[in-house]
Amino acid sequence: MDGREVNMPNAGSKRGGWITFTFITGAVAGLTLATGGWLSNLIVYLIQEFNVKSINAAQISNIMNGCINLFPVIGAIVADSFIGSFFVASISACISLMGIVLLELTATLDSLRPQSCDDGSSLCTPPSKVQYAILYTALALACIGCGGTRFTLATMGANQFDKPNDQGRFFNWYFFTLYTSSAVSSTAIVYIEDNLSWRLGFGLSAIANFIGLAFLLLGNRFYLHVKPHGSPFTGLVRVIVATIRKRKVQLSSKTEDYYYGQDGIAEIPPPSKKRFRFLDRAALKTEGDVQSDGSVAKPWRICTMKQVEDLRNLMRILPLWSTGVFLSTPIGILSSLTILQALTMDRSFGPNFKIPSGSIMVLVLIWTSISLTIIDRFLCPMWQKLTGSSPTPLQRIGVGHVLNTLSMLTSALVESKRLKIAHAHHLREQPSSVVPMSVLWLVPQLALVGIGEAFHLPGQVELYYQEFPTSLKTTSTAMISMIIGIAYYLSTALIDLVRRVTGWLPDNLNDGRVDNVYWALVVVGVLNFGYYLMCACSYRYQNVGKGSEDAALINDADG
Repeated sequence: MDGREVNMPNAGSKRGGWITFTFITGAVAGLTLATGGWLSNLIVYLIQEFNVKSINAAQISNIMNGCINLFPVIGAIVADSFIGSFFVASISACISLMGIVLLELTATLDSLRPQSCDDGSSLCTPPSKVQYAILYTALALACIGCGGTRFTLATMGANQFDKPNDQGRFFNWYFFTLYTSSAVSSTAIVYIEDNLSWRLGFGLSAIANFIGLAFLLLGNRFYLHVKPHGSPFTGLVRVIVATIRKRKVQLSSKTEDYYYGQDGIAEIPPPSKKRFRFLDRAALKTEGDVQSDGSVAKPWRICTMKQVEDLRNLMRILPLWSTGVFLSTPIGILSSLTILQALTMDRSFGPNFKIPSGSIMVLVLIWTSISLTIIDRFLCPMWQKLTGSSPTPLQRIGVGHVLNTLSMLTSALVESKRLKIAHAHHLREQPSSVVPMSVLWLVPQLALVGIGEAFHLPGQVELYYQEFPTSLKTTSTAMISMIIGIAYYLSTALIDLVRRVTGWLPDNLNDGRVDNVYWALVVVGVLNFGYYLMCACSYRYQNVGKGSEDAALINDADG
């Protein structure tokens, strides 16, 4: 295998492979349905059942969304450092179930909610401290549980395969399951909550969580478990400290002058030309660093070349990772503005049905799910027949960048048309008026976002998983979650900044210039794509496609 140490109870038993696929994707589907069931409609629940003001409800929802995308990093660190992916996912699924059950109780027991008030009343009774405490405890447990499972399961699934192509296919189907389940929960369960009862909606979420947990546990005897070996971050910090302490020491060109561990095997020789070569000082042996038996005498002054190389690999990939932040931030802005646009447009679909404005973003999930299937079944096999190799992660991410920029361009054109119609009908001074333009005009921009995500999200997860150090496999897949979390908060801050310094985003969009916001995002997308190309062309794969023709697709500019 790829250098991973595996804890196998029976050396003769066969674990891992596609037999685990059903259990892991079943767990992903159940847990995603559960999360979407309470998160998608949280703002409405807070306003209707807890008498929370709309702005405060939106702020609570923003915090929950941001935390759900940042908590996976904590779960990944725990998995890599201490107990492994399976136990983190299992414990987190139990915590999530507790949170949803507690949320179900708030919808069932009248004593856990404030007295309901009539619409428009200014005398609504706010929740008591006890009611707030129970509500926030439920949300915190559900949020922590979701964060500990989402991308931990992605790593756990990829760990079952040896070949990068199989890992890439798994990530495709992982995201297909994630997006399809999110679409179902954002429509079916939300409809039940809005039209039948919150109790039934949250109850279905709890059942889905339980089913996901059951799938995860039932497959345990088939899983290949990667054994954690303590915190990998300690070794990385040691490299930085040792490099600083030896900053005045002259580097050597001799392999034997560097420390490779007690076995003394020089698996990573220090070449004369290498990026961040200054880090090699951390492994350079000086007097008193190593004892006579080959063990380390001063842990914070000497490191192995393997630890140095791990940090070097992280530093190589960080520029590529940063392009992902600037890729996801425009998507976050588009998501918020698209819902506001939908509120001002004709949402009638047939004589008796009106599309909920909050459900318009489900189109992104649907297009992503469809695109993932087409990519896995048709585009990738066709590409392999034409070129003799599968598309690399960097190529897939690059396509995502292009489609993302095109979606912003389409959004700007559609909004320009909407504003022309609004001005032609003299609606600039009528905030509540609906522009006689179908909401279906928003479909192309959302379709492009969805297709783009089908390319760049699996591509990023596959790249980080295969290129991160072995000790950081779970953390690697959580990096995309961190990107989404940072982008989510950054998009909120940028929208607030635009509102403060320009007149583009007034409360009445018919009197604003949302199209200018989209044109600005087009410029950001083009600049970010150029930055991405610079990073991609200067990046040299460390692990992707080793032993195959894939590894030669990126140039040798790394020296």
